[in-house]
Amino acid sequence: MAEVESLKEPASTKSIIIKFIISLALGILVMLLPRPETLTPEGHRLLALLTFVVFLWVSEAVPIGATALLAGAGLIFLNIQPAQAAWAPFASPAVMFVLMIIMFGVVLNEVGLANRIMYNLLKFAGTKIKRLSLILAVGCTITSSVFHDATITVIMVFAFVPVFMSMGLKPGQGHRLPMFFMLLIPLSSSAGGFGTLLGGGRNPLALEVLNKFSGGTISVGFLEYIFIQFPICVVTAVATWAVLWILLRPKEKELEGVELTNPGPMKTAEIGVLVIFIFTFVLWFMGDLTGWHYSVPAAFAILGFCGPGWITFRTICDKFPWESWIVFGAGVSLGVAMLDSGAGRYLAEVCLPLLDGKPEFVVYYGMSFFGSFLSSLMSNSAAVALMLPITLPMAELMEMSPKSVALMAPMTTSFIMLVIGCPPTIIAYSTGYFSQVDFMKIAIPWCLVLLVVCVISMLVYWPLIGFI
Repeated sequence: MAEVESLKEPASTKSIIIKFIISLALGILVMLLPRPETLTPEGHRLLALLTFVVFLWVSEAVPIGATALLAGAGLIFLNIQPAQAAWAPFASPAVMFVLMIIMFGVVLNEVGLANRIMYNLLKFAGTKIKRLSLILAVGCTITSSVFHDATITVIMVFAFVPVFMSMGLKPGQGHRLPMFFMLLIPLSSSAGGFGTLLGGGRNPLALEVLNKFSGGTISVGFLEYIFIQFPICVVTAVATWAVLWILLRPKEKELEGVELTNPGPMKTAEIGVLVIFIFTFVLWFMGDLTGWHYSVPAAFAILGFCGPGWITFRTICDKFPWESWIVFGAGVSLGVAMLDSGAGRYLAEVCLPLLDGKPEFVVYYGMSFFGSFLSSLMSNSAAVALMLPITLPMAELMEMSPKSVALMAPMTTSFIMLVIGCPPTIIAYSTGYFSQVDFMKIAIPWCLVLLVVCVISMLVYWPLIGFI
């Protein structure tokens, strides 16, 4: 990973104190509100803590990593979770997988593969910003429907960072061009994760919940799932690019000063790392046969990179953006607490019945927005696991198709509004090219627009293929 030094002016002490007091006041206000009968005391305290932590994150009053650790401590301090349960998610399989995936990015850059990938991308797509960004968005979305979205993000993010550094566009300076690409890559990647059953754990989980709900009478096969979902991926790819192009269009027309120097024959380290990468992808694809979690092949890969001396583990650790990884761990910890405390179920039971009797589009959009909201605070798989047991019975009562509601869940939980929502955004945030406020200014309208695009696509495309 290229060196990224933040040059942003530090906030004044007065500003930090004011933001902290506002965050604390909001948390205390939620704590003092009357507790509904259907909300557990732990859930009530969690919503107060969540208000406090999220405002601190968004305002960036204190370093984001420090706030992340405060989230774990807050769960224990407020007796929401015991210490073991509060800290365990920081080392959960998903969080450890993200740790190793970000390490992959460091390796790619250090051995020279990132520059080689960028050379071939620019050779194919050219250096015109509009054409390059559109091809990049479509490519990230489609490949993320097969590979893990974090993998695609880390490859492309760390391929672009050296280019921007060579152009003198350093992190923390608010440059529009790198911010555009550093947001386009993770959002496009996240938007494609629902395209096939290989794209993410939320996809097979949704089918599993649907099958159990129907008593085993409703099932969706591997190819059938692709036929239903994948074409919408292409639409979300173009829509993601269009939203970012409208909201954050760079002034530059071309990547100027970028020399397409042929990197020449691959070095031994590059060949070795590439072979390990390919072997790791094969193991990921064989996950159903091996029964291994994604993190197991990733750990083998790290060993394969360091064992022959192609890169030292010390180098990986020195270049690693630890703060962003800790933030993701805090997001997972808070998500688990939402499930365990009943706060997530309370929100679902309060909000979703409001859709009863509304027009079909409003019902689908409301369910989609709630899924996206949950996914912004917890893993998308957890969001799917939380919302479907509530939305599927609702669909049956409202005479809606359970299949459409079930397959809508992994799609709409792909769109998030906070940096902590998914690994791709955490990876891109680690470069320092955008703040959380920058992210929300783009991600919230992106999310709202993409949900409209997805619901319209569902209502138009799915009846054409006889799905709804």
